[in-house]
Amino acid sequence: MRIALLYSLFALLSIAVNIGAQDLWLRLWPGPWPIATSVYAGTAIGLAVKYVLDKRYIFRYQTTDALHNGRTFVLYTLMGLLTTMIFWGFEFGFQALFATRTMRYLGGMIGLAIGYTAKYRLDKHFVFTPPRQARRHV
Repeated sequence: MRIALLYSLFALLSIAVNIGAQDLWLRLWPGPWPIATSVYAGTAIGLAVKYVLDKRYIFRYQTTDALHNGRTFVLYTLMGLLTTMIFWGFEFGFQALFATRTMRYLGGMIGLAIGYTAKYRLDKHFVFTPPRQARRHV
């Protein structure tokens, strides 16, 4: 129960970081494609925050060195590709349907909630698993 509560809390925090980064990006970005670039920026920042929290507090996973940490982050990111498509589908879908910032953010929050639920299972099974031991043949 503790893990579920912490994971939910971290998911909410990561959602807030993601949406907050998007909103800040929109206020500061003078370039083209403001909505798309804000979603990408929020995704990247939210991913980094969620990785650190999941690795340390949810899965209590320790990497052996920077290379191992990098590989783990890459695998974590790869597992998130499907869940990111869910998130982006909701966010861009709400933008297309309602064309308001509030509804786009609501779509993003719904997509992130669904995605994080699936991501926990993927990460538990594929990312934060103990290293396999070499088999000894006697």
